[in-house]
Amino acid sequence: MRFVKASAALVLVTLLSACSWWGGDKVPPDVPEQQLYEEALSAMEEDNYSLAVEKLQLLEARYPFGQYSEQAQLELIYAYFRTYEPESASAAADRFIRLHPNHDNIDYAYYMKGLTAFEQDRSFLTRYLPLDETQRDPGAARDSFDSFATLVNRYPESEYAPDAQKRMQYLKNRLAIHEIHVASYYMKRQAWVAAANRGRYVVENFQETPAVPDALAMMGEAYTELGLTELAENAYKVLELNYPDYEIRTFKEPRSSLLNTATFGLLGEAEAPAVPARPTQAAKPAAPDEAKAKDTEAETQEERSWFDRITFGIFD
Repeated sequence: MRFVKASAALVLVTLLSACSWWGGDKVPPDVPEQQLYEEALSAMEEDNYSLAVEKLQLLEARYPFGQYSEQAQLELIYAYFRTYEPESASAAADRFIRLHPNHDNIDYAYYMKGLTAFEQDRSFLTRYLPLDETQRDPGAARDSFDSFATLVNRYPESEYAPDAQKRMQYLKNRLAIHEIHVASYYMKRQAWVAAANRGRYVVENFQETPAVPDALAMMGEAYTELGLTELAENAYKVLELNYPDYEIRTFKEPRSSLLNTATFGLLGEAEAPAVPARPTQAAKPAAPDEAKAKDTEAETQEERSWFDRITFGIFD
């Protein structure tokens, strides 16, 4: 029994020694905080951002309350951004904002958070191929706009505010055009209420963007289809006053002929819907005097004799 225990202890010691031989318990030597920070900066200057991330993470882990810890957290946001890790960069920015709400460089954290979301969905294809970004999911664009808006509103004197404002204008135009695409889809599906609501959302929230005239035209056409004559007329009046050169066109789905539908579009042509006409107000009821005059005329016509009618009133 003693031999078995001694053998087990010997095997355990051998295994532990083997782990030590193969470097299993090897611990990186302690590196001074300043040296780690300088090594991280050197890696960033050489565009070796993966190494910079490693050094900055190690610095945070070993010196969480050191003199370079806060600056390392800011540098880590940028390092993640340059290594194309948007989720990590955004999380690092959120963490810095949460831990240091009164930091002198918190505007930089908001700016990098917005910039990360701004570049998040700009892949290789969208950068070098003529793809329409406005038809893609606008989630990242909205996050970017919100971060830039927070920066501009809270820190208008920040050195990053001018660039943030320019990017916000681009994002605003993009989001507005995306709403027009959605409204156009609803128009083609004859979902008039949804289309009108999307158009109104653009007019109310994305003023001074190129999408506003299309939104007004959609509102006018959708309200006309719904029989809301007054609302349609108001939309067209606003469109005419603010965009007099705009050519009104229809946003409905082209009507396919029977042959075109039966052959799945191979034969025949789809008939384009007519340009929407301006809504007309219902005829007003005649005034009492006008109605009385019409009744008198009708009675006079009834009292005319047959001889008067034959001679066209010449011998009456």
